[in-house]
Amino acid sequence: MPLGYTPEEKARVQQLVKLRRQWLKDQELSPREPLLSADSKGPVSRFWEGFLQPRSLWRVWTYKTCNAGWWTLTRLLVPAWFVHYYVKYHVEGDTVLETGEVIPPMEEAEQIGHH
Repeated sequence: MPLGYTPEEKARVQQLVKLRRQWLKDQELSPREPLLSADSKGPVSRFWEGFLQPRSLWRVWTYKTCNAGWWTLTRLLVPAWFVHYYVKYHVEGDTVLETGEVIPPMEEAEQIGHH
């Protein structure tokens, strides 16, 4: 029994090697490529090109909106949430608004005995 490739297998391997080398060679770009015209931008590309221009109206509005949102979040909403949380869970006793009467907190010992 002979060892190695049969003549058909050798021819097939040589064909595959040749095709792979040709494919790799075809992947190299020439100095003229890519062959795209300067006006080949789509609508999305044109929008972003205009949007990203310095001092464009959309860019200024977006910047101002983001800054206003960040200011509102960090200087109004988060501190208001902290104050609300503290008043709701950490102030000792509730105050009746109409009379000003302070209702003391419930006793913990009473709750432990009853389930």
